[in-house]
Amino acid sequence: MSDQLSVVRTVAGLRKAVERLRAKGESVALVPTMGALHDGHLSLVRLARKKARRVVVSIFVNPAQFAPSEDFATYPRNIRADLRLLRKLNTDLVWAPSTSAMYPEGFSTSVQPGGPAHAGLEDTYRPHFFGGVATVVSKLFIQVGADFAIFGEKDYQQLKVVTRMARDLDLPVKIIGAPTMREPDGLAMSSRNVYLSASERAAAPALYRALKDAAAQIKAGKPISTALFSARERIVGAGFAIDYLEARHAETLGPINARKDGPIRLLVAARIGRTRLIDNIGV
Repeated sequence: MSDQLSVVRTVAGLRKAVERLRAKGESVALVPTMGALHDGHLSLVRLARKKARRVVVSIFVNPAQFAPSEDFATYPRNIRADLRLLRKLNTDLVWAPSTSAMYPEGFSTSVQPGGPAHAGLEDTYRPHFFGGVATVVSKLFIQVGADFAIFGEKDYQQLKVVTRMARDLDLPVKIIGAPTMREPDGLAMSSRNVYLSASERAAAPALYRALKDAAAQIKAGKPISTALFSARERIVGAGFAIDYLEARHAETLGPINARKDGPIRLLVAARIGRTRLIDNIGV
């Protein structure tokens, strides 16, 4: 384990640090995060290390992707714990800007993505979200100039939006999706899981179990509508209020009615107590 972990907080400092990392022509991978790191994030850092010689992790809770009614002020933050974890993984550089460094006074430009950002999933319930994500992620790509960027598949629509954005804007970075990391009972790892009460945490794995069962039914030849109906009943029965539960084309996120129509991804967002959870699996 290295005791040296560079943390930079200004764009000028970041560019100098990345220039030093690239002094010997070495490749760089970026792992964008909002901090409150858990094993899911750390799996992304480990994958980044396999893809590139140098690893940069960004930690920035992006206000542009939170609506006024959402949890920006209370979103979990623990930079000291995050840095301890990243140091153990021999991370080369942490980019931890302030809000004013990322969005200086007078900032007035945004990126408004289309395509998978208008699939009728997260965008229906959080219409502000992908504009905020696309703006900050495009800035991160330009600031760091990484060869690779690693994103988790748990935020599947986000992964597709970022991939499309990078392609459309000719950004010279390869987007790599990493499998969702789960707790032993199947719950997808998320920084927001800390919001769950003990009873809600006990009920939460029903979300993944319902997806698994629906995927198995579809693979066995049952109609998609039948499989999703059973999954909805199971999720609601566990105490959730469903925002959406959909079968979509795994690449375009367009609606899909039958297995023959293409690779399928099941995606769900549901609320239990004050916590909103999302998950997805392939069929």
